[in-house]
Amino acid sequence: MMTVLLIEDDESFRTTLALALRRRGCEVLQAANAAEALHLLEQAPTTEGIVLDMRLGQDNGNALIPELRRLSPQARLIILTGYGSIPNAIEAVRLGADDYLLKPAGADQVLAALRGHAAESPRPGAGDLPSLARLEWEHIQRVLSDCQGNISHTAEALGIDRRTLQRKLMKMPPEV
Repeated sequence: MMTVLLIEDDESFRTTLALALRRRGCEVLQAANAAEALHLLEQAPTTEGIVLDMRLGQDNGNALIPELRRLSPQARLIILTGYGSIPNAIEAVRLGADDYLLKPAGADQVLAALRGHAAESPRPGAGDLPSLARLEWEHIQRVLSDCQGNISHTAEALGIDRRTLQRKLMKMPPEV
């Protein structure tokens, strides 16, 4: 059984991915920020895999890579991000990441990267990808968080009417 430390500030995404990895036989430790991650890694130094979100709230996940490497040099470290770019990927690998995946990455893709078989990872099927409604919900939540919960600023950033945003926020999040 592979022990994986999942460092992701988006609670719903973290919980969903952790559940999917558990179903595939992994023991999953979850952290929402850098401090929790470092504490968990100190408690479980034999962790074999680390999945790190590039953007942890206002922090940059790349800044955490050297400390994760120091605490667990044997672990495969995978960067997972929705804000991918070639310079970010190069920087992450330079700092010590073993692989770089773009969201939405399915559990099979993450597991293949953790095992060092990213090139062999299956292409995502229709059931592995979140629905368009779910992606919209997650994007709205991210922008809302970036705007510190201010509805007017969020609506402006999204380019939609404030009342439309409020109606969308009143609905329950769509299923994955």
